[in-house]
Amino acid sequence: MRPDEILKKTQLFTHLSEAELKAVAARAVVRRFQVGEMIFHEGQPCEGLHVIAQGTLRLFKTSASGREQILAEEGPGSSVAELPVFDGGAYPASAMAATDCETVFLSRRDFRSVCLEHPEVTLKVLTIVGARLRRLVGIIEELSFTTVRQRLIAFLLREADEQGTKDWAGVGFDLPGTHQELANRLGTVRELVSRNLSRLQAEKLIVTDGRRIIVPDLAKLKAEQEAGSQ
Repeated sequence: MRPDEILKKTQLFTHLSEAELKAVAARAVVRRFQVGEMIFHEGQPCEGLHVIAQGTLRLFKTSASGREQILAEEGPGSSVAELPVFDGGAYPASAMAATDCETVFLSRRDFRSVCLEHPEVTLKVLTIVGARLRRLVGIIEELSFTTVRQRLIAFLLREADEQGTKDWAGVGFDLPGTHQELANRLGTVRELVSRNLSRLQAEKLIVTDGRRIIVPDLAKLKAEQEAGSQ
């Protein structure tokens, strides 16, 4: 797929004409990354903006002790690093290829030129950055005001709703990664994730089989979440 075809499917550039898209795409470079490869590091000077064409990109922060907190996973059509492109600062988080992925890269200078020529792009950047800020506020609230058990139950309920399939045993889905990766999402350590999964299973709120999770009674799990938040 050509860069202009990729950019056309991106929220930032959907309003541009074919000629304008081609002009932007002429400044772009297609980059390919293998799963696990770093795309940029937190604190590194911002080189430009990435638009995801294929695959999944993971955004995360790392503490001084080496613990990771996953902030988001972005897929095709999403863009990353809009804010540092504007303020000239460093990347505020790291980005890694969660799967093999392909991006369309626009340098900081070229993207700023696009924004000067097309102010609508700037307004869309503000919308995207605003949505990201709301998501980060939600993460801060969860980490500050809820226990690991509550965050885990909330995560399991979201996965059941978005990925789950229903059969006679309940609603089943696969965990999207290892216990360590789940701990990185929840802002805790692997041991606490494993311990809380075991407790939920002992309480018959879930059934685990490797990475497979089955929720026998969604209403019961939701009631447990509500009880924990009181």
